[in-house]
Amino acid sequence: MAIPSFQDMTLPVLQLLADDREHRSRDLIEPIADICQLSAEERAELLPSGRQRVIDNRVHWALGYLLRAGLISRVKRGVYRINDSGKQLLKSPPERLDVAYLKRHFPEFRAWREKVASGAETTVPHDRDEETDIARDDATPEESLEAAYQQIRQSLAEELLDQLKQTSPAQFEHIVIQVLVAMGYGGTHRDAARAVGRSGDGGIDGIIKEDRLGLDTLYIQAKRYTQQSVGRPEVQAFVGALTGQRARKGVLLTTSTFTADAHAYVDHIDPRIVLIDGRQLAEYMIDHDIGVTTAETYPVKRLDADFFEEDA
Repeated sequence: MAIPSFQDMTLPVLQLLADDREHRSRDLIEPIADICQLSAEERAELLPSGRQRVIDNRVHWALGYLLRAGLISRVKRGVYRINDSGKQLLKSPPERLDVAYLKRHFPEFRAWREKVASGAETTVPHDRDEETDIARDDATPEESLEAAYQQIRQSLAEELLDQLKQTSPAQFEHIVIQVLVAMGYGGTHRDAARAVGRSGDGGIDGIIKEDRLGLDTLYIQAKRYTQQSVGRPEVQAFVGALTGQRARKGVLLTTSTFTADAHAYVDHIDPRIVLIDGRQLAEYMIDHDIGVTTAETYPVKRLDADFFEEDA
């Protein structure tokens, strides 16, 4: 099953606090995962940033919303306890303790949401993340922010791919070398540039060092296709060119895609061939700032709890 939204976790989190004891937020995560019957893979799933588990993020936001509604109290950083309002609600709980319910029944929560919507307040009250509340109701703010980022990145990748398809074959080969050098291959740009076109083999567009020491080499072929996919015959031809050079490693790049047959073929051959399609190439260009520029930067900050610790 899919990981429930933080709104679906809000009531179970409150119910876990019903024993009237103090609970550390991190100690609630595994019990919630058990209640939600999450698999090991789902428990390990990370946000797109890779910096936090999805389950951790959603439990902490559920705690934040319960705190804003006045249903729990924060005893100290990272430690929570149910209060009288929370106990009263659990006597006749709703099926889902979501944002809509909290807005209808808790004026304090409704007033906070209105402040957030107006921009008068931009933080949420939990111990892990105090960031702008731009979330859709079923997504935490981090998830909304990262979803928006991924949407922008996807659009940029499509623009890059369109531009790549309009380049000349020579320019495309030059861009490919720039990307590989930025990824740590090929030594210096000058070394890599000298390698392009020096093989004398029509099936190979360039030869670069695999590392800065030149302990091994990579043979490159770049296919600037606008429509058709690269199939097994083209890959076999590249392998033949590598064999003629007694080469062991090659990278075949294209602005289009590779057929399933091409992928299956490279999985069972020696030499080792890496296939990079247009979408992956565009992603590498974004990651390594090739052909793109940073338009805006939005720092996302967290509370520095150590700043408020008093010296003994």
